[in-house]
Amino acid sequence: MKLITRTALLLVSMVIAVYAQEGQTKVEPLHFHHVHLNSVNPAAAAAYYPKPFAESATKTTFNGIEAVKTGNIYLLFAKVATTPQNELTGPQTSVWHFGWNTPDSRKYNEKFRAMGLKIAQMWDAADGKLVDLSSDTLPGFPTQEQILEMRTKGTQPTRQGGFGYLRGPDGAMIENAQAGQTERFNHVHMYHEHPRCAMDWYVTHLGARMPQGRGGRGGEAPAAAPSGGDCRTTMYAPPTWPSFAKTGFVREPSGGVLIDDISISIRPWPGGGLAGTRGKIVDHWAVSTANLDATVARLKSEGVKFLEEIHPWGSMRAAMIEGPDRIAIEIVEIK
Repeated sequence: MKLITRTALLLVSMVIAVYAQEGQTKVEPLHFHHVHLNSVNPAAAAAYYPKPFAESATKTTFNGIEAVKTGNIYLLFAKVATTPQNELTGPQTSVWHFGWNTPDSRKYNEKFRAMGLKIAQMWDAADGKLVDLSSDTLPGFPTQEQILEMRTKGTQPTRQGGFGYLRGPDGAMIENAQAGQTERFNHVHMYHEHPRCAMDWYVTHLGARMPQGRGGRGGEAPAAAPSGGDCRTTMYAPPTWPSFAKTGFVREPSGGVLIDDISISIRPWPGGGLAGTRGKIVDHWAVSTANLDATVARLKSEGVKFLEEIHPWGSMRAAMIEGPDRIAIEIVEIK
Protein backbone atom coordinates (compact mmCIF):
# COMPACT_ATOMS: atom_id res chain seq x y z
CA MET A 1 0.00 0.00 0.00
CA LYS A 2 2.83 2.40 0.84
CA LEU A 3 4.48 1.63 -2.50
CA ILE A 4 1.21 2.30 -4.38
CA THR A 5 0.72 5.55 -2.48
CA ARG A 6 4.25 6.69 -3.22
CA THR A 7 3.86 5.77 -6.89
CA ALA A 8 0.57 7.67 -7.08
CA LEU A 9 2.10 10.73 -5.45
CA LEU A 10 5.02 10.57 -7.88
CA LEU A 11 2.64 10.44 -10.85
CA VAL A 12 0.63 13.37 -9.51
CA SER A 13 3.83 15.33 -9.02
CA MET A 14 4.92 14.58 -12.57
CA VAL A 15 1.55 15.71 -13.97
CA ILE A 16 1.70 18.94 -11.95
CA ALA A 17 5.24 19.58 -13.21
CA VAL A 18 4.16 19.07 -16.83
CA TYR A 19 1.22 21.46 -16.42
CA ALA A 20 3.49 23.99 -14.72
CA GLN A 21 5.97 23.81 -17.61
CA GLU A 22 3.15 24.23 -20.12
CA GLY A 23 1.90 27.27 -18.19
CA GLN A 24 5.35 28.84 -18.24
CA THR A 25 5.87 28.26 -21.98
CA LYS A 26 2.40 28.92 -23.40
CA VAL A 27 3.44 32.48 -24.38
CA GLU A 28 5.81 32.45 -27.33
CA PRO A 29 9.19 34.08 -26.65
CA LEU A 30 8.88 37.86 -26.59
CA HIS A 31 11.90 40.10 -26.09
CA PHE A 32 12.21 43.68 -24.90
CA HIS A 33 13.07 45.70 -27.99
CA HIS A 34 12.89 49.49 -27.60
CA VAL A 35 11.62 52.60 -25.87
CA HIS A 36 10.06 55.05 -28.32
CA LEU A 37 10.32 58.76 -27.49
CA ASN A 38 8.86 61.81 -29.20
CA SER A 39 11.30 64.63 -29.91
CA VAL A 40 11.39 68.00 -31.64
CA ASN A 41 14.96 67.19 -32.76
CA PRO A 42 15.51 63.40 -32.97
CA ALA A 43 19.13 63.64 -34.13
CA ALA A 44 20.08 65.92 -31.22
CA ALA A 45 18.16 63.74 -28.76
CA ALA A 46 19.96 60.61 -29.96
CA ALA A 47 23.30 62.41 -29.69
CA TYR A 48 22.65 63.20 -26.01
CA TYR A 49 22.61 59.70 -24.48
CA PRO A 50 26.20 58.66 -25.32
CA LYS A 51 27.38 61.66 -23.28
CA PRO A 52 26.24 60.49 -19.81
CA PHE A 53 26.45 56.78 -20.70
CA ALA A 54 29.49 56.57 -22.95
CA GLU A 55 30.29 52.94 -22.09
CA SER A 56 26.94 51.54 -23.18
CA ALA A 57 25.11 53.95 -25.51
CA THR A 58 25.85 54.52 -29.19
CA LYS A 59 24.07 56.85 -31.62
CA THR A 60 22.78 54.97 -34.65
CA THR A 61 19.66 54.44 -36.75
CA PHE A 62 17.20 51.56 -36.72
CA ASN A 63 14.61 50.86 -39.39
CA GLY A 64 15.24 54.35 -40.78
CA ILE A 65 14.69 56.03 -37.38
CA GLU A 66 17.17 58.07 -35.31
CA ALA A 67 18.22 55.77 -32.47
CA VAL A 68 20.50 54.94 -29.59
CA LYS A 69 21.67 51.35 -29.20
CA THR A 70 22.39 50.23 -25.65
CA GLY A 71 23.12 46.54 -25.22
CA ASN A 72 20.41 44.73 -27.17
CA ILE A 73 17.92 47.57 -26.61
CA TYR A 74 17.14 50.66 -28.66
CA LEU A 75 15.87 54.12 -27.85
CA LEU A 76 14.01 55.39 -30.91
CA PHE A 77 13.10 59.03 -31.57
CA ALA A 78 10.07 60.16 -33.58
CA LYS A 79 9.92 63.71 -34.97
CA VAL A 80 7.14 65.91 -33.54
CA ALA A 81 6.37 69.58 -34.19
CA THR A 82 6.13 70.73 -30.56
CA THR A 83 7.82 69.63 -27.34
CA PRO A 84 5.95 66.57 -26.06
CA GLN A 85 4.30 66.65 -22.65
CA ASN A 86 6.05 65.12 -19.67
CA GLU A 87 4.95 64.89 -16.04
CA LEU A 88 5.89 68.55 -15.46
CA THR A 89 3.92 69.94 -18.39
CA GLY A 90 0.95 67.59 -18.77
CA PRO A 91 -0.97 64.77 -17.14
CA GLN A 92 1.01 61.86 -15.70
CA THR A 93 1.12 58.72 -17.83
CA SER A 94 1.92 55.19 -16.68
CA VAL A 95 5.57 55.65 -17.74
CA TRP A 96 7.54 57.39 -15.00
CA HIS A 97 11.09 57.15 -16.35
CA PHE A 98 13.70 54.76 -17.76
CA GLY A 99 17.29 54.30 -16.80
CA TRP A 100 20.68 52.76 -16.39
CA ASN A 101 22.50 50.85 -13.69
CA THR A 102 25.95 52.35 -13.07
CA PRO A 103 28.85 51.03 -10.98
CA ASP A 104 29.31 54.29 -9.03
CA SER A 105 26.31 56.62 -9.17
CA ARG A 106 28.03 59.42 -7.25
CA LYS A 107 30.98 59.54 -9.65
CA TYR A 108 28.54 59.51 -12.54
CA ASN A 109 26.62 62.39 -10.96
CA GLU A 110 29.86 64.35 -10.56
CA LYS A 111 30.57 63.72 -14.24
CA PHE A 112 27.07 64.88 -15.18
CA ARG A 113 27.62 68.11 -13.23
CA ALA A 114 31.00 68.69 -14.85
CA MET A 115 29.46 68.18 -18.30
CA GLY A 116 26.73 70.72 -17.56
CA LEU A 117 23.92 68.15 -17.84
CA LYS A 118 20.68 69.01 -16.09
CA ILE A 119 20.00 67.11 -12.84
CA ALA A 120 16.42 66.42 -11.79
CA GLN A 121 16.72 67.00 -8.06
CA MET A 122 14.61 65.51 -5.25
CA TRP A 123 13.41 66.85 -1.90
CA ASP A 124 15.03 65.19 1.10
CA ALA A 125 12.06 65.97 3.41
CA ALA A 126 8.81 67.93 3.55
CA ASP A 127 10.70 70.74 5.30
CA GLY A 128 14.02 70.02 3.67
CA LYS A 129 16.16 70.85 0.65
CA LEU A 130 16.76 69.67 -2.91
CA VAL A 131 19.47 67.04 -3.42
CA ASP A 132 20.99 65.17 -6.36
CA LEU A 133 21.05 61.61 -5.02
CA SER A 134 19.04 59.38 -2.71
CA SER A 135 22.16 58.82 -0.59
CA ASP A 136 22.12 62.57 0.21
CA THR A 137 18.91 61.92 2.19
CA LEU A 138 18.35 60.07 5.44
CA PRO A 139 18.46 56.30 4.80
CA GLY A 140 15.63 53.85 4.37
CA PHE A 141 12.92 55.83 2.55
CA PRO A 142 11.61 57.37 5.81
CA THR A 143 8.28 59.09 6.43
CA GLN A 144 8.36 62.69 7.64
CA GLU A 145 7.79 61.49 11.21
CA GLN A 146 10.71 59.08 10.92
CA ILE A 147 12.86 61.86 9.46
CA LEU A 148 12.17 64.03 12.51
CA GLU A 149 13.04 61.13 14.83
CA MET A 150 16.30 60.43 12.98
CA ARG A 151 17.28 64.07 13.15
CA THR A 152 16.97 64.05 16.93
CA LYS A 153 19.25 61.00 17.04
CA GLY A 154 21.82 62.65 14.79
CA THR A 155 21.42 60.19 11.93
CA GLN A 156 23.25 61.30 8.79
CA PRO A 157 22.94 60.45 5.09
CA THR A 158 25.30 57.69 3.92
CA ARG A 159 26.43 59.65 0.85
CA GLN A 160 27.41 56.35 -0.75
CA GLY A 161 25.80 55.03 -3.92
CA GLY A 162 22.09 55.57 -4.35
CA PHE A 163 20.09 56.81 -7.31
CA GLY A 164 19.48 60.11 -9.04
CA TYR A 165 18.03 61.47 -12.28
CA LEU A 166 18.89 63.46 -15.35
CA ARG A 167 16.43 65.68 -17.17
CA GLY A 168 17.27 64.89 -20.77
CA PRO A 169 16.16 66.10 -24.21
CA ASP A 170 12.50 67.09 -24.52
CA GLY A 171 12.14 66.69 -20.74
CA ALA A 172 12.85 62.94 -20.58
CA MET A 173 13.61 61.63 -17.08
CA ILE A 174 16.60 59.26 -16.99
CA GLU A 175 17.74 57.36 -13.90
CA ASN A 176 21.31 56.76 -12.73
CA ALA A 177 21.04 53.93 -10.18
CA GLN A 178 24.08 52.27 -8.64
CA ALA A 179 24.11 48.48 -9.05
CA GLY A 180 26.66 45.96 -10.29
CA GLN A 181 30.00 46.61 -11.93
CA THR A 182 28.84 47.39 -15.46
CA GLU A 183 27.03 50.37 -16.93
CA ARG A 184 23.88 49.11 -18.65
CA PHE A 185 20.37 50.14 -19.59
CA ASN A 186 18.25 48.04 -17.27
CA HIS A 187 14.70 49.29 -16.69
CA VAL A 188 11.55 51.16 -17.54
CA HIS A 189 9.83 52.40 -14.38
CA MET A 190 6.04 52.39 -14.46
CA TYR A 191 3.19 53.77 -12.39
CA HIS A 192 0.22 51.43 -11.97
CA GLU A 193 -2.82 51.94 -9.78
CA HIS A 194 -2.79 48.24 -8.86
CA PRO A 195 0.80 46.98 -9.18
CA ARG A 196 0.04 43.31 -8.67
CA CYS A 197 -2.73 43.35 -11.31
CA ALA A 198 -0.29 44.94 -13.74
CA MET A 199 2.32 42.31 -12.94
CA ASP A 200 -0.22 39.55 -13.61
CA TRP A 201 -1.10 41.19 -16.94
CA TYR A 202 2.54 41.36 -18.08
CA VAL A 203 3.10 37.72 -17.13
CA THR A 204 -0.11 36.47 -18.76
CA HIS A 205 0.07 38.37 -22.03
CA LEU A 206 3.77 39.15 -22.57
CA GLY A 207 5.32 36.12 -20.90
CA ALA A 208 7.22 38.30 -18.43
CA ARG A 209 8.91 36.66 -15.45
CA MET A 210 7.94 37.49 -11.90
CA PRO A 211 11.23 37.36 -9.96
CA GLN A 212 11.74 36.72 -6.30
CA GLY A 213 12.99 39.35 -3.86
CA ARG A 214 12.16 42.87 -2.83
CA GLY A 215 12.77 46.05 -4.75
CA GLY A 216 11.12 47.60 -7.75
CA ARG A 217 13.34 50.61 -8.41
CA GLY A 218 16.03 50.71 -11.02
CA GLY A 219 18.94 49.45 -8.93
CA GLU A 220 17.19 46.48 -7.40
CA ALA A 221 15.35 43.36 -8.45
CA PRO A 222 11.61 43.95 -8.73
CA ALA A 223 9.40 42.46 -6.05
CA ALA A 224 7.40 39.30 -6.52
CA ALA A 225 3.67 39.68 -5.99
CA PRO A 226 1.92 37.55 -3.37
CA SER A 227 -0.14 34.71 -4.78
CA GLY A 228 -3.90 34.29 -4.39
CA GLY A 229 -6.63 36.77 -3.54
CA ASP A 230 -7.70 39.97 -5.24
CA CYS A 231 -4.86 41.70 -7.10
CA ARG A 232 -6.38 45.15 -6.64
CA THR A 233 -4.62 47.43 -4.18
CA THR A 234 -6.72 48.45 -1.20
CA MET A 235 -4.06 50.03 1.02
CA TYR A 236 -1.23 52.38 0.09
CA ALA A 237 1.71 53.12 2.36
CA PRO A 238 2.26 56.67 3.66
CA PRO A 239 4.48 58.98 1.59
CA THR A 240 8.23 58.79 2.04
CA TRP A 241 11.37 60.64 0.90
CA PRO A 242 13.32 61.38 -1.23
CA SER A 243 10.60 62.69 -3.50
CA PHE A 244 10.15 65.02 -6.45
CA ALA A 245 7.19 66.51 -4.57
CA LYS A 246 7.67 68.18 -1.19
CA THR A 247 4.61 66.24 -0.02
CA GLY A 248 6.45 62.94 -0.41
CA PHE A 249 6.12 59.88 -2.62
CA VAL A 250 3.95 56.78 -2.12
CA ARG A 251 6.29 53.85 -2.78
CA GLU A 252 4.31 50.82 -1.65
CA PRO A 253 2.95 48.45 -2.74
CA SER A 254 5.63 48.20 -5.41
CA GLY A 255 6.54 45.41 -7.77
CA GLY A 256 7.91 44.53 -11.14
CA VAL A 257 8.57 41.87 -13.75
CA LEU A 258 11.41 41.02 -16.11
CA ILE A 259 11.34 40.80 -19.89
CA ASP A 260 14.72 39.29 -20.76
CA ASP A 261 17.02 41.16 -18.35
CA ILE A 262 15.06 44.43 -18.55
CA SER A 263 13.01 45.28 -15.47
CA ILE A 264 9.51 46.65 -15.88
CA SER A 265 9.60 48.20 -12.41
CA ILE A 266 6.40 49.43 -10.77
CA ARG A 267 5.41 51.99 -8.17
CA PRO A 268 1.77 52.58 -7.19
CA TRP A 269 -0.35 55.44 -8.48
CA PRO A 270 -3.15 55.90 -5.91
CA GLY A 271 -6.45 57.00 -7.40
CA GLY A 272 -5.80 55.95 -10.99
CA GLY A 273 -6.60 58.30 -13.87
CA LEU A 274 -3.26 57.97 -15.65
CA ALA A 275 -3.20 59.47 -19.15
CA GLY A 276 -2.49 57.51 -22.31
CA THR A 277 1.13 57.52 -23.43
CA ARG A 278 0.66 58.19 -27.17
CA GLY A 279 2.02 61.60 -28.12
CA LYS A 280 3.73 62.12 -24.75
CA ILE A 281 7.51 62.13 -24.14
CA VAL A 282 7.62 58.31 -23.88
CA ASP A 283 5.13 57.32 -26.56
CA HIS A 284 5.39 53.58 -25.92
CA TRP A 285 7.79 50.74 -25.33
CA ALA A 286 8.05 47.62 -27.46
CA VAL A 287 8.64 43.89 -27.44
CA SER A 288 9.59 41.75 -30.42
CA THR A 289 8.23 38.46 -31.70
CA ALA A 290 9.41 36.11 -34.43
CA ASN A 291 5.84 35.58 -35.69
CA LEU A 292 3.66 38.67 -35.53
CA ASP A 293 0.58 36.97 -36.98
CA ALA A 294 0.63 34.25 -34.33
CA THR A 295 1.29 36.69 -31.48
CA VAL A 296 -1.51 39.02 -32.59
CA ALA A 297 -3.93 36.08 -32.90
CA ARG A 298 -3.07 34.93 -29.38
CA LEU A 299 -3.42 38.41 -27.86
CA LYS A 300 -6.81 38.86 -29.55
CA SER A 301 -7.98 35.50 -28.19
CA GLU A 302 -7.00 36.76 -24.73
CA GLY A 303 -9.10 39.92 -25.11
CA VAL A 304 -6.17 42.37 -25.24
CA LYS A 305 -7.10 45.80 -26.59
CA PHE A 306 -5.51 46.76 -29.92
CA LEU A 307 -4.63 50.38 -30.68
CA GLU A 308 -3.23 49.55 -34.13
CA GLU A 309 -3.65 46.41 -36.23
CA ILE A 310 -0.73 44.83 -38.08
CA HIS A 311 0.81 47.43 -40.39
CA PRO A 312 4.04 48.15 -42.25
CA TRP A 313 6.69 49.75 -40.04
CA GLY A 314 9.57 50.89 -42.25
CA SER A 315 10.94 47.68 -43.73
CA MET A 316 9.28 45.65 -40.97
CA ARG A 317 5.80 44.99 -39.53
CA ALA A 318 4.29 45.96 -36.18
CA ALA A 319 1.07 46.24 -34.18
CA MET A 320 0.16 48.23 -31.06
CA ILE A 321 -1.73 47.08 -27.97
CA GLU A 322 -2.81 48.81 -24.77
CA GLY A 323 -1.70 47.49 -21.39
CA PRO A 324 -2.60 48.40 -17.81
CA ASP A 325 -3.28 52.07 -17.09
CA ARG A 326 -3.25 52.98 -20.80
CA ILE A 327 0.39 52.07 -21.54
CA ALA A 328 0.89 51.64 -25.29
CA ILE A 329 3.04 48.60 -26.12
CA GLU A 330 4.27 47.93 -29.62
CA ILE A 331 4.76 44.41 -30.95
CA VAL A 332 7.43 44.37 -33.68
CA GLU A 333 8.35 41.42 -35.87
CA ILE A 334 12.00 40.39 -35.79
CA LYS A 335 12.61 37.30 -37.91
